[in-house]
Amino acid sequence: MKFEFSEYPNTKVPDDELLKDMKEVIKNGCGISLSMAEYDEKGSYNSSTIIRHFGSWNNALSLIGAEINNRQFTEEELFNNIERVWIYKGKQPSRRDMDNKNISLISSGAYLRKYGKWTTALKTFIEYINDVENDYPKEDSKIENNNISHNTPREINLRLRFKVMSRDNFKCCICGASPAKDPSVELHIDHIIPWSKGGETILDNLQTLCSSCNWGKGNLL
Repeated sequence: MKFEFSEYPNTKVPDDELLKDMKEVIKNGCGISLSMAEYDEKGSYNSSTIIRHFGSWNNALSLIGAEINNRQFTEEELFNNIERVWIYKGKQPSRRDMDNKNISLISSGAYLRKYGKWTTALKTFIEYINDVENDYPKEDSKIENNNISHNTPREINLRLRFKVMSRDNFKCCICGASPAKDPSVELHIDHIIPWSKGGETILDNLQTLCSSCNWGKGNLL
């Protein structure tokens, strides 16, 4: 299973016009700085357009003399949040989705500061997911559990979890529930043959279940 990146349209605007618009938004807000989410809400253009023109959001802020505010996230935190939004939407998220506080814990600004462009952040995430060699954690020796020998640990990493949910179209394999249709739905990854009964943590032995169906299934085959 290999994921492909979907391109977004590009927009060209004069540099002076972009900087002037940023200044106007700051002036009307009576602040000393400007976040990308604030600009996307009140500006005439789009923060991703500014990133393309000036290399980074902070570069643009420096050019207009605004205060720069940096908050760093680890790549693991950034990837986990992309996965969270992707599962919620049931499809590749847009930069605007990352600024929706109802579904994203990290704004698009953090991705643009680290990767320069939202598309680069997505491509890096997809490359991580497509790294087949690291689907399953490496073990130097077999794991023993209740006299059952395992080649894989019980824990499911982000890469494998995302592949399972994507294969299952981000919905429960039993009842069909999905966060895209009902935001209250929580999806889990279930071992079809329970790990405690010898089932391995591999793609073919994993399925997507909503929390209700997963709790109902318990440790049954």
